[in-house]
Amino acid sequence: MKLLIKWIILTASIIFVSYILDGIQIDSFLTALIAAALLGILNTVVRPLLILLTLPVNLMTFGIFIFVINAMLLMLVSHVISGFQVNGFWTAVSGSILITLSSALLNRLIKENPPPKPPRFTGVVDLEEKEKGRWE
Repeated sequence: MKLLIKWIILTASIIFVSYILDGIQIDSFLTALIAAALLGILNTVVRPLLILLTLPVNLMTFGIFIFVINAMLLMLVSHVISGFQVNGFWTAVSGSILITLSSALLNRLIKENPPPKPPRFTGVVDLEEKEKGRWE
């Protein structure tokens, strides 16, 4: 169920970004669903490997190179899926940033609140030494 919710959130984020940016076009809702599924798979499988391979560059740029990795994955999805088009590298960079921000916002809004923890006894017991070695 959680995976389905994340898939729908990513789909909504892609559709939202396609309305904001002129360089990203989606033909239909089904195309957005497929693009979100493929982007989710790539983010799960390929992205960690790319981050590991580009670790020196990521460290030198203080993590900003991750935006380039996200843009490359978004462009890869646009090349694989017909009906989903990303026009240009900088459009892919800004699109990946907006997709990340909007999906993070939606995930935070939908996040389930954990049940409250039961109260713990935090009382203090005062002991006095009445005699040597005898406490009450």
